[in-house]
Amino acid sequence: MTAMSELEQVELLTGPDAGELLVKALGTEGATILDWRVDSLHHRPAAGVSVGYELSVRGADGGESVQYVCATTARVSRKDTPGLVRLDHSEGLVRVYLWRHPHDPELPALPAACDPVAMSLLLGQPVTPAVVTYRPTRRSVLRLDGAAGTVAFVKVLRPRIAADIVSRHQMLSAAGVPAPQVIQSDPSGLVVLSVASGAPLANFLAAGLPDPIATYEAAHSVLQALPPQMMELPAHPSWADRVEFYGHAAATAIPERAHEAHELATTVKAVMETSDPGPLVTTHGDFYEANLFMSGPQQVASLLDVDSVGPGYRVDDIACMLGHVSVLPHLAPAVYPHVGAILEAWWQRSLMYFDARALAARAAAVTLSLVSGAKKPAGDEWRRDGEGRLDEALRWMERVS
Repeated sequence: MTAMSELEQVELLTGPDAGELLVKALGTEGATILDWRVDSLHHRPAAGVSVGYELSVRGADGGESVQYVCATTARVSRKDTPGLVRLDHSEGLVRVYLWRHPHDPELPALPAACDPVAMSLLLGQPVTPAVVTYRPTRRSVLRLDGAAGTVAFVKVLRPRIAADIVSRHQMLSAAGVPAPQVIQSDPSGLVVLSVASGAPLANFLAAGLPDPIATYEAAHSVLQALPPQMMELPAHPSWADRVEFYGHAAATAIPERAHEAHELATTVKAVMETSDPGPLVTTHGDFYEANLFMSGPQQVASLLDVDSVGPGYRVDDIACMLGHVSVLPHLAPAVYPHVGAILEAWWQRSLMYFDARALAARAAAVTLSLVSGAKKPAGDEWRRDGEGRLDEALRWMERVS
């Protein structure tokens, strides 16, 4: 008897059988599920599948409420988390853990981050938390809104990495790199950050850049300003280093094009082994338009999400930016009509700094990593976007074939 494949895990947690799991998990408390739907799907190749559900529930007391419940096939370390339920499905072929948000077994600080009283006491003023992003078992970001607007953001992480994230922000601040400041932190995995100045680079891309090269150089300059002492931090694998995982995830999302996804991953890996990535330098690790806030089209105001700053190849950062920008027209065609011309200008400028084969392979890997993220839990509307992303990944390699 073999373990359930990841494709089968996705089908289990997003298909009709998920309702049975939810009934078993909540039925232990006398609750009745009136309705449920899949809200989010998170597939980390070789590390499990996690799904978030919105439920309409009638409690044992007869009262009705809307609840958010999560399920994961990933490993769970804090098995004593309140409300955590373990279910062995398909005769033990897969183990599924379920819990009600915010009681995530890997994010013990999440309940406090979602509590307006706790956050108001922490900041010394009345605030209301609002979830911005949530990846079950991995991380969450919440916005803290006060009377006059947003006053801070809270990043909730696994406890063992919280101190490291605080240290990275402090090192960047000391080097004069524009990044959010740490306001408060707690070893339970809670980090409170100042509000970033500026607006996302994506906003400027949508409007069209008056001088694409000047914008490119502004972004490149921020990477060059990353302090060399951060080379002493642990290295994180780049998106390209994990290309085989992302090929597998893309194949799982679009099974009828699995061969193309796997073949592309193999090609990328081969090109990476025979191309020059340049010298090891301090890199951002997740450098793309959502993490670059601009005060204007030619001035970076804030560098966000510095969790992966450390030693690496700068070509990976630029490839990350190019790959992410290349999928924007597939995500929202009407919003990003100017991206094609901008991307071509950026590609040509990049060739002044980086080996074309190394850059194309890494941009293809980043773009491939975004294919599975297009898949939506319900309906088939996502397919145009997902296949467009895969096509874009293939086009990156066509540039040097």
